[in-house]
Amino acid sequence: MLNRMNELLIRPLRGDAEARDCTAHLVKFGPWRAIGITAERLFKDLTNPERAVFVAERGEEIVGVLVLHLGGSFDGYIQLIAVFPEFQSRGVGSQLIQFAEETIFPRTQNVFLCVSSFNDRAQKFYERLGYRRVGDLENFLVSGQSEILMRKTRGPLVGFAAQK
Repeated sequence: MLNRMNELLIRPLRGDAEARDCTAHLVKFGPWRAIGITAERLFKDLTNPERAVFVAERGEEIVGVLVLHLGGSFDGYIQLIAVFPEFQSRGVGSQLIQFAEETIFPRTQNVFLCVSSFNDRAQKFYERLGYRRVGDLENFLVSGQSEILMRKTRGPLVGFAAQK
């Protein structure tokens, strides 16, 4: 997806070197740092062959990353979305979510994501985009914290025919 106005390109991640660069950014900020998710774990997520991994690029610079779980019993799950701090509040996150939805909604009626209970800013962002809280996963990643499961839906699965 190329947005000429903001010159943002969302494209598949290209190999381990880009995954290492993205991992180096991710471990420095956000919920990953706050809850102690290691660089090794993030790298595994970014290089998991069972996930669809994308980067947001402005010019030659990667400014964000998106990991989607497509297929299986939890088809349509945004596993990871991040905009690097120096590029936040510039519409990159909204464009990544739009890209995720354009990828997921032809497959299923629901888009899911989790957000840490302490991450109020992200919760408000997702709510503005139409996501609703559907449950809490207590002590899911770390003791004493919850992950909030959020969903944006276009309707029930029964009767839905995925687009080929």
